[in-house]
Amino acid sequence: MQSEKPAPVDRKTKFFNLTLASITAQVGCLTLIIILGAVFGGLWLDAQYQTKPWFTVGLLIASIPISLILMFFVVRITLRKLKSNVEKQQQELKLKEADLGEDA
Repeated sequence: MQSEKPAPVDRKTKFFNLTLASITAQVGCLTLIIILGAVFGGLWLDAQYQTKPWFTVGLLIASIPISLILMFFVVRITLRKLKSNVEKQQQELKLKEADLGEDA
């Protein structure tokens, strides 16, 4: 039996995978912070006004669209930065190729 070696992963694929992992981590942490803030804020408000579950439930329901909106903006900003970095690299590559063409 021959053991098959996995195909080598190029730099672009690694960079893309790391970018996706970082976006996922950012969104996950942001969502967790929003939900925990809603829970603890709701529990504190319920304790202050003796309205046992209502503030907690209300803030949790309100945290859903807030989390989705912030998730959209985080992904959009990160992808914009990623796109500008790719465009810069392509421009630098074109300049290098132009310089090599002049030397020949």
